[in-house]
Amino acid sequence: MVAVYGIPYLEPRLVAERLGTQTPSHFDVTQAAVELIREDIARRSEAGPVHSVVLAHTFASGGITSDSERDLSIGGLGAVPLDLFDGFGYTALGHLHGRQELSERVRYSGSPLAYSFSEARHRKGAWLIDIGVGGVESVEEVLWKAPRELAILRGKLAELLESEEHSWAETAYCQVTLTDSSRPAQAMEQLRARFPETLVLGFDPEDAAGKVKASYSSRLAEAEDDLGVCCGFLDHVRGRPADETELSALREALEAVRLEGAEL
Repeated sequence: MVAVYGIPYLEPRLVAERLGTQTPSHFDVTQAAVELIREDIARRSEAGPVHSVVLAHTFASGGITSDSERDLSIGGLGAVPLDLFDGFGYTALGHLHGRQELSERVRYSGSPLAYSFSEARHRKGAWLIDIGVGGVESVEEVLWKAPRELAILRGKLAELLESEEHSWAETAYCQVTLTDSSRPAQAMEQLRARFPETLVLGFDPEDAAGKVKASYSSRLAEAEDDLGVCCGFLDHVRGRPADETELSALREALEAVRLEGAEL
């Protein structure tokens, strides 16, 4: 006989009392659920051998996380020890999006598709488990190709638009970080001309690398006048100070505001 048991995500504060646990923690409520399963297996075993399969939505110690999963608790206190599932024929875990093997009898299948760019290097698939009269007989890794890949690109806009090295990403969902010294005009439009599925665009100027970035509030405190406030803002958001052309434009704009009698 094969008995399959499901443990859904258990919110400790909501189920602790119902499960009779003293502390509302992920470990305690999961342990209580596991004990109920063990009791049921013991009863069924009186009629003959029982091969158990447990499906659990939880974070087991040793699992590798990505940015996609919801944190079950702060500081890792939501992780349950792997040996909590000792004695079961097989334990199929859910919650972590990366397919991984924690032990011979405990595995995460992972998500069928990527949920964020932190999963760009995941090999998506599942585990095919063959259970016979003697229990688990074989475990086979099954892989599949996503309809669209994830690409994480970084570099100057011109390089990204021209380099053949990135041709594979033209049909992928793209996260792009531009390293140009100044933000190119209509950067997203230009990128989507080559990479139509660009979803995320960020800026990280190369010449700002290693530069200690002051907080915006400290920049405001250091500003001696309105021009200093504007220049501090530019330096803060793009990582480099205003050039002479920009300084001239800012002075003209501030003078126009002053003549109109407005206040910043």
